[in-house]
Order: sequence, then structure tokens, then C-alpha cells
Amino acid sequence: MSDREFVLTLSCPDSRGIVAAVASLLTAYKCNIEESQQFGDHYTGRFFMRVQFVAEDPAVDEDTLRGALAPVATEHRMEWNLWRRDVRTRVLVMVSKYGHCLNDLLYRQRSGLLNADITAVVSNHPDLEFLADSYGVDFHHLPVTPETKKEQESRLLELVQSYNVDLVVLARYMQVLSEDLCQKLAGRVINIHHSFLPSFKGARPYHQAHARGVKLIGATAHYVTADLDEGPIIEQEVVRVDHTFSPEQLTAVGRDLESVALARAVNWHAEHRILLNGSKTVVFR
Repeated sequence: MSDREFVLTLSCPDSRGIVAAVASLLTAYKCNIEESQQFGDHYTGRFFMRVQFVAEDPAVDEDTLRGALAPVATEHRMEWNLWRRDVRTRVLVMVSKYGHCLNDLLYRQRSGLLNADITAVVSNHPDLEFLADSYGVDFHHLPVTPETKKEQESRLLELVQSYNVDLVVLARYMQVLSEDLCQKLAGRVINIHHSFLPSFKGARPYHQAHARGVKLIGATAHYVTADLDEGPIIEQEVVRVDHTFSPEQLTAVGRDLESVALARAVNWHAEHRILLNGSKTVVFR
């Protein structure tokens, strides 16, 4: 992957000529489109687009493209971003005591299956320091109590800044982020939640599911907002179960689903495939 490869993402009021305008501009600057996806939402009246392309003219760089795109964006009232594909997303993972999602992400990174770089792990418990150490990733123990929550989140923001973090991943981090922190990191925090939201909130979700005799269990990856577990959904995984499953078996299956759904969400965010559409997402897979 080179500094000549780019991803353009945009959303704007839906109207005629948007695709043609973008394609014509890229053609004029000798860019070869490798992948293009678009979606018009009839319910919101907005248009969404992701274009992956290569700038084949050495004289055309990122600044040139940004300057050329700006008038088109203004004309169509676009919210847009241009990304260089060789610049990898930097991730900070937060975790408490359950290590399955963290272990899965670290393994995927080492195996080349995660299109992002995990720069650090933060936890309110010391239990999983050994896991981060085994992968050579910095570990920071930031304990938190109701009295120290503001100070702990200030330290977290310092780490986000010092590691130049693009995305924070809550890999079964069992603390609620404050409204202030959610606003400061809006669109940059992904959480994994057991079940299809908002079912089985609180402690021991798989025991709750067992008690209710569920036939399907799942996991939901979503962006974090100040409304607990109600942020825009990115990905969901599900599997059918039956009366023979014990709470422990449901927990084991559920943890696999959580790991898969979270990894997909992180990869799609890192590849700039997710666009926010109000309280929903558009995911160009």
C-alpha cells in the first residue's frame, strides 16, 4: 500500500449529479477508481458514498486532491473526508477482566488480520497486563471509583493524545463513560455489547438469557454515545441455541460472537467503511 492510494467518504443531501461530479473530478486528476459504493436513503434524503482510488499522476498529492474536492463539496453541501490508505488507524483498547475480545484483537493484529495498530491497552484492573505484555503492547492500569472517575478519564484523554489515537475500543470494559468523555470522543469509540440491544442489560447477561429460555443469542458492536448502549449499531452476530445449553455454554458461545462482531466493526472503521446516518450507520462492506 502506497501514499498514492486514497479513500474518499462523503454524505450530503441527495440530488442528481453527485456520482458524476466525483467521478469526473477524479478522472480529470488522473485517478483510477478501484472501488466505489453509494447509497441514497429515501427516508432521510441523504446520499452516502465511499470511493477507493489511486492517484496515478505523481504531481497529484493529498493537498492537490483536497483543494480540488473542496468546491465540489461546497456545491453539494457535502460532509467529507479524504484518507490515505497507507496511514493506519491507531487504536487504544480498554478492558476490565474479561480478556476474550482483547486477546482476539491482539491476535488478529499479530496475524495481519486487523487493519489497525493497537498502540496501548488501558484497564481499570491489573489482571490482563500479562496479555498485553505477551504481545508487546503498552499496558496502563487506571483504576476508577465514583470519586476518581473525572481524574481517571482525564488521564485517559492524555493517553489518547500522547499515543495519537484515532479509535478507542471498549473490549468488555465494564465502566460507563461520562457524557463529557463521550462528547469529546464522539464517533471514535466502539463498544461490544452482549445480545441484541437493549436486551439483558446489567450483570450476568447470559444467565438472564438462560433464565428466559432464549433461542437466539447475539452480540452488537456500536458507537458509544451518552445514551447507554444506544449508539449507532455497526455490526451484529447471532447464533441459534436451545434448551440444552447451560449458562456456561451460552457464555462461551456469546464470547465468540462478541469477538467476531467487534473485530469486524474495528476493521470497517479502520478502512473508513462506516458513515453515520443520524442514529444509524451506513456500512460499505
